[in-house]
Amino acid sequence: MAISRGQLVKELEPGLNALFGLEYKRYENQHAEIFDTENSDRAFEEEVMLSGFANAQVKPEGSGVTFDNAQETFTARYSHETIALAFAITEEAIEDNLYDRLASRYTKALARSMANTKQVRAANVLNNAFNANFAGGDGVELCSAVHPTIAGTFSNELATSADLNETSLEQSLIDIAASLMREVLKLQQRSKNDYSF
Repeated sequence: MAISRGQLVKELEPGLNALFGLEYKRYENQHAEIFDTENSDRAFEEEVMLSGFANAQVKPEGSGVTFDNAQETFTARYSHETIALAFAITEEAIEDNLYDRLASRYTKALARSMANTKQVRAANVLNNAFNANFAGGDGVELCSAVHPTIAGTFSNELATSADLNETSLEQSLIDIAASLMREVLKLQQRSKNDYSF
């Protein structure tokens, strides 16, 4: 449906002091701080999680070497979607408007809407991180106590749920430092920032 003079009645009469409601402070591209953006010309992309090997064993003299297996563990599929929104304005609404250029105003509003949609969709990954209806490639939600591994399961949740604060952040860093990789190798990982408490 096109925007017509019926939706812009006050803009057709003299005496209007101001138009407002389309300009607000925005936080642009917050998704870029969390997610990597890649280009694709395919309907979907897949990423395969590979398992590595367990720790090497001491080989006694004259004994055979121990062999281990590597394999694919799970596949994550990313199906691309088209996000679209448009508007139409009648010729009469443009011609009879007394105050500003409608197409320019609503083109900016449309650009803000598209940018906001990107932020909301990216935030939904985190908003649904604890929701089992939003499973990842391994079949469980992003934050789960039962991520499947070759050796069983691992957890990326605190043992006792807690709001984000200094104590829970410190415990998370301790848990990350003590976590086991899918192949039971200790991770030598550190956070990007060196937090001191």
